[in-house]
Amino acid sequence: MSDLTNYQHADLTSLIIKEAYHVYNKLGYGFVESVYENSLAIRLRKAGLKVECQYPILVYFEGEVVGDFKADILANNAVIIELKAVEKLHPKHEVQLVNYLKSTHIEVGLLINFGEELQIKRRVFSNARKQAENRLPKS
Repeated sequence: MSDLTNYQHADLTSLIIKEAYHVYNKLGYGFVESVYENSLAIRLRKAGLKVECQYPILVYFEGEVVGDFKADILANNAVIIELKAVEKLHPKHEVQLVNYLKSTHIEVGLLINFGEELQIKRRVFSNARKQAENRLPKS
C-alpha cells in the first residue's frame, strides 16, 4: 500500500517524526545523543505521548536471559525510537533497532539520526514473525 496512513501506528510515527524535525530545526546538529533524546522526550510529552527513556529490553535464548539493552525512547508502549548523532547512519544502526524489535512485543521502530542532516528510517518486525521464530519471551 502506498498510502502512509495504512501503516501500523502511522499517526504515532508521523507525530514522532514531526517532533524530531522540530527538535532538529531548533538545535541543529553537533550535540551528543543524550541532548537530542532529552529534547525529543520533552516534545513528545508536550504532544501528549507516554514516553519512557532508556527503556530496558531483555534478550532471551532458549527461555533464559542472555543479555540486555536500553532503547533510547519507547513512545506510547508502541514505538521504539533509537537515536543517533552521527555523521551518517550505518547499516549496523538499523540492525540494532531491528534487534530491539525482535526482543520485545513492540513491532514498530524509528531510527532517527540528528547528524548533519536529519535521517529517519522506519522498521517493522511483526509479532507473528517473532512467534514463528520463537523470539518472543514467554509472557
